[in-house]
Amino acid sequence: MKTKISLFLLFISTTIFSQNQESIQTDRPDQTETATLVAKGMFQVETGFSVQKNDVNSTTQTLPSTLWKYGVNDHFELRLITEFTHEKLFNEKVSGFNPILIGCKIKIADQKGIVPKTSFIGHISLPNVASKEFKSEYFAPEFRFVMQHTLSKKVSLSYNLGAEWDGFSPEPTFIYTVATGYSITEKIGSYIELFGFAPQQQTANHNFDGGFTYLISSNFMVDASAGVGITENAPDHYWALGFSFRL
Repeated sequence: MKTKISLFLLFISTTIFSQNQESIQTDRPDQTETATLVAKGMFQVETGFSVQKNDVNSTTQTLPSTLWKYGVNDHFELRLITEFTHEKLFNEKVSGFNPILIGCKIKIADQKGIVPKTSFIGHISLPNVASKEFKSEYFAPEFRFVMQHTLSKKVSLSYNLGAEWDGFSPEPTFIYTVATGYSITEKIGSYIELFGFAPQQQTANHNFDGGFTYLISSNFMVDASAGVGITENAPDHYWALGFSFRL
C-alpha cells in the first residue's frame, strides 16, 4: 500500500512540475541562437538533417548535426557539437565527422526596456577529434553575442553578432543574423531570417531563410526549414528537418 501511495505522489509531483515548466527553447532551426539557457540540471539534445546545394557541382549533407547541452546553473550552460557530413564535388564523394566543438553559453542580462536579453556563446573546435578527411590544422574558436527582444506575446526579434575561424587560416569570418519569430498558435511557431558571413579578405555572402516549429510537448519539438542564397557567392539553397528534446 505504501509503495502505491509513493508511486502516486511521484506521478502527481512529476505532472505538476511538467505543467509549470516553460516549454523547450532551442538554437535550431534558424541560424540565430537563442539567448535562453537550458535550465539547471537539465540535459537537452538538438539534432537535424540538412541538404545544401552549394553550386551546380557541389552538395553538402549533414547526417546529422547535433548540439548537446547541459544546464550547470542559471547563468552557465555547457555545450558540445558533433556533425557528420557527406560532401559531393563533381563525381568525388567524401564522408566523415567534422572536428568536435566544445563550449558554453553564459547569461549576461535579462530584457529590461530597450536592453535585450543577452548571452554569450563560445566554442573551440578540436582539430584532431575528427575523421581523417576533415581534420584541421589548428584549434579554431568561434563566438557570438546573442540578443533577443520579446515584442509581444506572439512576436520576438533576435539577432547575433560574432566571428569564427576555420582552423586553417588566422583570418576570421564575421557573422551576423537577424530573425523575427511569430507564434501562430501555442504549439506552432514560425520565423523568417536574414544572415550572412563576411570573411576578412573576401566578399560577404548573404542568405534568407524561414521555417516552422511544432511543440509536441513541453520537452519535445520538431522543426522544418529552408533557405536560399541572396548573393552570387552564397550557397544556392538548403532544406532541413530536425527535432529537439530535454531530460
